Amino acid sequence: MTDIVRPAPRPMPRAEVMQISAYVSGESKIEGVNRIIKLSSNEGAFGPPPSAQAAFVKVASEMHRYPDGGSNALRRALGERFGLDPERIVCGTGSDELIQHICHIYAGPGTDILMTMHGFSMYQISGTYSGARVIKVPEKNLCTDVDALIANVTPETRVVFIANPNNPTGSLLPQSEIERLRAGLPDDVLLVLDAAYSEYVDDPDYDAGAKLVDAGGENTIMLRTFSKVFGMGGMRVGWMYAPAKVIDAMNRVRGVFNVNIAAQHAAVAALAEPGWVETSVAHNKTWREWLRAALEAVAIKTWPSVGNFFLADFESDARAKQANEYLKSRGIIVRGVAGYHLPTMLRITVGTEEECRLVAAALADFQAGK
Repeated sequence: MTDIVRPAPRPMPRAEVMQISAYVSGESKIEGVNRIIKLSSNEGAFGPPPSAQAAFVKVASEMHRYPDGGSNALRRALGERFGLDPERIVCGTGSDELIQHICHIYAGPGTDILMTMHGFSMYQISGTYSGARVIKVPEKNLCTDVDALIANVTPETRVVFIANPNNPTGSLLPQSEIERLRAGLPDDVLLVLDAAYSEYVDDPDYDAGAKLVDAGGENTIMLRTFSKVFGMGGMRVGWMYAPAKVIDAMNRVRGVFNVNIAAQHAAVAALAEPGWVETSVAHNKTWREWLRAALEAVAIKTWPSVGNFFLADFESDARAKQANEYLKSRGIIVRGVAGYHLPTMLRITVGTEEECRLVAAALADFQAGK
């Protein structure tokens, strides 16, 4: 009788890990193309502030030293810039690290996490990794539907993630709706307001989240980042402002030296760069609306956005893919968002004036069949 050969035993990942679709970042290269116009990742149009670049170079000789484990200078600088208590700030390796810890601290097996249908994919990845069930709640006209979120809350709900402004849709939920959402959630459900694009918002009623954090409860977190208007995506610096007990829990599990020494120094310098945010925001508003108008003029539908990007809607999956490939043939990389349940659309980052004009010209030619 032939012996049955059985495969050797091996370590097996948890089942929920294998359910995760890995995060796909924006493309950055095109084979055979020398000059790339990268408008796929919502990076700041002007790169990092000069002072941040200088701080990065200056600290190079200290890279053998461990960084300040508490990011104390950076937390103080954030507190001064935004009028917040530094003791209620935690810095992280981008917001991604903080999102992952939030899911593991407050959710886990047998619990639910709510997010919107077109919300940032890291909420689903981190939530599933924690063992929780992640529920995507339908939106209304590509905007968060507060009533739908509240209706999906159950006794198992532990965390609700809202990006405001939202990525990839660019929509903004009014402050009154954010407050209505918080009031409609049970007190033991944590509301996480991800305000990565907050600097671009010019609505006078908008609040990135600090107002609700300071309202007296212990159930709201504000997330922020240096990856967008400060142009420091490569440094991976995010931060959160939260109630003291949330901060205590986060400090128990975050990486001991999670924000590297160069990132800390560069971020402190970026916060002090005179006029950087104002200039970047003014440029973004002008050229975002210019580019949207240029696309609308050649019969490409666009969706309103308050971020440094917007969605161009080609109204069919095939047409969106064709447009994406055509742009690549011109050396222009934008972002397909089929993974966000938006297969007919492309997300376009607002770049420099030259880059915006090149995108407009390329898509005009595409529409004309050239």
